[in-house]
Amino acid sequence: MENINIGKKVEKYRTAKGLSSRELAKLAEITPSMLSQIERGLANPSIQTLKVLAKALEVPTFSFLLEETKTEDLVVRSNERKKMVVENLSYELLSPDFTGTLATAIMNVPPNTSSSEKLLAHRGEEVAFVLEGNIKVFLDNEEYILETGDSVKIPGYMKHKWENNFNKNAVILFSVTPPAF
Repeated sequence: MENINIGKKVEKYRTAKGLSSRELAKLAEITPSMLSQIERGLANPSIQTLKVLAKALEVPTFSFLLEETKTEDLVVRSNERKKMVVENLSYELLSPDFTGTLATAIMNVPPNTSSSEKLLAHRGEEVAFVLEGNIKVFLDNEEYILETGDSVKIPGYMKHKWENNFNKNAVILFSVTPPAF
């Protein structure tokens, strides 16, 4: 909650709509002085005041309460990726973290390696793209060999596993929503 500045958000929405302080105050039926204090962070608006401001600005009331995202936290440098090794597989997280509704990672599957002994399922829906090599993917009772440039969508709860029984490393780019490994 430390990154929330309601007054700055009110001001941002007001200027985006091309409204002056006086015009917004009139629409929201509050005094220009009160609006000025809210925008400068000198007064905290009541929930009712937030509702009328939201209606006047044509934005959802909750939009004033969302934390600001620092744009620098959205960038992941290649040398700063979070890495995870599970058995012989390695994963590099391309997303900054597992917050939100989507995560993207690169999975490296060495030759003669499988993602698991048996088919596994999770609630997340996946889309995977083969960046390098070949990989066998098992989807329920079917198996498919994917080559560089091929992709697959794996619905949530579908049993699946990856197997590299080829002589070259396979590199898979995948996204999963919600983030679940």
